[in-house]
Amino acid sequence: MEFTGKKRRTKSSNGNRVSIVYVLAMLIGIMGALPTFGQNPKLGDTLKKTNTRPPETALSKAEPFDGASIEKMTGQCVTLDTEQGSIVIEMLPAEAPATVRNFLNLAATGALDTTTFSRTVKDFVIQGGNLSTSEKWSAELATRMARRVPDEPNSIKHVRGTVSMARTDEPNSATTHFFILVGDGPHLDGKFAGFGRVLRGMEVADAINRAPADGEKPLVPVRIKRATVAQCGK
Repeated sequence: MEFTGKKRRTKSSNGNRVSIVYVLAMLIGIMGALPTFGQNPKLGDTLKKTNTRPPETALSKAEPFDGASIEKMTGQCVTLDTEQGSIVIEMLPAEAPATVRNFLNLAATGALDTTTFSRTVKDFVIQGGNLSTSEKWSAELATRMARRVPDEPNSIKHVRGTVSMARTDEPNSATTHFFILVGDGPHLDGKFAGFGRVLRGMEVADAINRAPADGEKPLVPVRIKRATVAQCGK
């Protein structure tokens, strides 16, 4: 339908504003998806140890576990139903409450659905949570991936089966990227926020880790078909 005169210009102006907002959101997401040293924990990482827990920043859109107490989050498990099988992760909110809230929200809202494990380091880690790998990639996911999570140094050891948040070498820079250790990484202790442990499915994580890769990039990234939240053991 054609519009004429002043009304047509108004419609065009509104359309331009929507387009600009969309492009900006997409750019934010792309920047958040770019590989950086901290988002990619190495076997010999030398990130500075974090020493404080800054206040948790408010999210712009309410999510299911916003403000959830440690008691409510204790005993919660996230199941990653991947193309190779299921990985069941128990949350450890007493050690990293803000980080656990973030991960539970990512699973509960479907943000992790159809994303891939986009990085592997042989005998060390598999890394997921890059929302730009989603088949449902959108401005909303781009905005979600730009939200930061406060650093939460804790006593969780980075051993085989630990789940932890990736971050850059800047303070409070964790977003949606997470990694599962298939080998021990004691040099990560106190630098990355461990927040969970694999209860079942380590053989799936091992299979993902062993798959052919070009350096740290899997030739055929394994996709998370669906992520769900439920009480552990159910």
